[in-house]
Amino acid sequence: MTMPLEPGLYIVATPIGNLGDISGRATDVLRAVAAVACEDTRVTGKLLHHLGIRQKLIRYDDHADAAAREALLARIAVEPVALACDAGTPLISDPGYRLVRMARTRGLAVTSIPGANAAITALTLAGLPTDRFLFAGFLPAKDKARADLFAELAPLRATLVFYETGPRLIATLAALGEHLPDREIAVARELTKLHEECRSGSAAALAGHYRAHPPRGEIVLLVGPPADLRASAEDADALLRAALATGSPSQAAAAVAKATGLDRRALYARALALK
Repeated sequence: MTMPLEPGLYIVATPIGNLGDISGRATDVLRAVAAVACEDTRVTGKLLHHLGIRQKLIRYDDHADAAAREALLARIAVEPVALACDAGTPLISDPGYRLVRMARTRGLAVTSIPGANAAITALTLAGLPTDRFLFAGFLPAKDKARADLFAELAPLRATLVFYETGPRLIATLAALGEHLPDREIAVARELTKLHEECRSGSAAALAGHYRAHPPRGEIVLLVGPPADLRASAEDADALLRAALATGSPSQAAAAVAKATGLDRRALYARALALK
């Protein structure tokens, strides 16, 4: 039996590829709301059909005007409405920011039902530092704007995460090789699907591979932090020993992680062994 929901906006994350990744809570909410606002009613309709749910669908995308938003807010005030995007978590390089902001400003209830997200999935696969990362969404299409963005982000002591499309990947890898040289790069594609791939290396090596094997669809592109953050195992041990002279394994791991960008949990395990 489906439990009734209070009026409000329910932000529902949907699968990024594998339909098995929809959560039980997300399914219950999609079944219980009065309507689902979504980017493309055909895409969301297929997901609902897979789940055995019949639901009223309302198109809400980046082109929705103020009148459409007001109509949706009026519904949210009196009944439960879900917000879904074509794949992944709404608002993350997808529509919904203005709607959520206005709902909160008006005191309407907003609830988020978490789930799949391509950027986080790629981070867990790439083997790049995850203690600090910056998600920058889709890269600009024009060369000048893309170069300006790389220049702005170059000094950051963090893994950079972008969304990119298959047809533009080669040009973007060439630009990375020019503006962010000597960085480790990872290309994650077909995430959660049968042919999932996460390939890492230099910009030149990856460009060569994808010239020979043109990729399709949307891609998560990850760029490692500056080289001075990637200490060797020997460097890390030396730093840990020095830190252990005055602090606990936890404190030593935290200090070395901050200085090098290495994974804090791995450093903590190593600090315990050294201690």
